[in-house]
Amino acid sequence: MSTQLRKARITDVKGIHRLLMDTTGEDGLVLPRSFNQLYSHLRDFFVIASAEDHSILACCALAISWENLAEVRSLVVARGRRGQGLGRKLVEACLSDAVTLGIYRVFALTNTVPFFEHMGFSEVSKDSLPQKVWSDCLNCPRFPDCDEIAMLMEL
Repeated sequence: MSTQLRKARITDVKGIHRLLMDTTGEDGLVLPRSFNQLYSHLRDFFVIASAEDHSILACCALAISWENLAEVRSLVVARGRRGQGLGRKLVEACLSDAVTLGIYRVFALTNTVPFFEHMGFSEVSKDSLPQKVWSDCLNCPRFPDCDEIAMLMEL
């Protein structure tokens, strides 16, 4: 099956939402996102879509957090497509986007530390990130007992 990596389009929102919700229920590794959040932050998202039926197979977003800091978030690959390098391609697209924007520090909050270590991220203390990063945490169902690890890459 042929795929296409591209910036998300308005017609992708329902597919991104479905992918995020399927993964949220499956293993809790990704925070749920409402349709409102997805529409409001659509420009942050990259997707990998099937060239045949345009279904969303994977997604990832780069969210600007601060002056020189952005977050890789909402990284999801459909169950049947994992282990094929789609996640790597999406993170690489986000890192390239960060450099284009002039942002050279990118972090992720994750439970999949080996994946991000393999990508070149290093574990850091959550305290090393600005308080602005934690605004989303207040609305998280895991707050205040978050078990995610902060990972950072300096580009």
